[in-house]
Amino acid sequence: MDIKEIQNLIRFVAKSGASEVKLEMDDVKITIRTGSDDTTIVQQVPMQAAPVLQQQIPVQQAAPAQEVPAAAPVATEDSKYITIKSPIIGTFYRKPSPDKPVFVEVGTDIKEGDVLCVIEAMKLFNEIESEVSGKIVKVLVDDSSPVEFDQPLFLVDPS
Repeated sequence: MDIKEIQNLIRFVAKSGASEVKLEMDDVKITIRTGSDDTTIVQQVPMQAAPVLQQQIPVQQAAPAQEVPAAAPVATEDSKYITIKSPIIGTFYRKPSPDKPVFVEVGTDIKEGDVLCVIEAMKLFNEIESEVSGKIVKVLVDDSSPVEFDQPLFLVDPS
């Protein structure tokens, strides 16, 4: 795989919105990660344990630059809220089981220690408890969707 094909692959991954893509071929292993700093890291590793070739190539992204001004007022509006983030990687569930009601809805008053959701990690269901008191303003994650460590889950109005 030559550098031109790798650059085309990077552009494709950046446009797709994927955060990480791994590609393994006969003698080459490539990992492409895109992040918030608008860079892509390409790691090309020959499968015979030869030295690692690592390049950092900037990604040109026109669309996010246009979205930033629109997102700025939302950030200042949400700055008065407390963000509850995921403490682990796993699958986010709003209910304790499919036939039970959700733990919290928008508008629910919560206090410290209230269970907000469950995150399944390695077949273990971990109850996520609130560390703050307030009112749920927004649920930021869809039910049964994967979450990353430190990913925002809820916005809480502490007043």
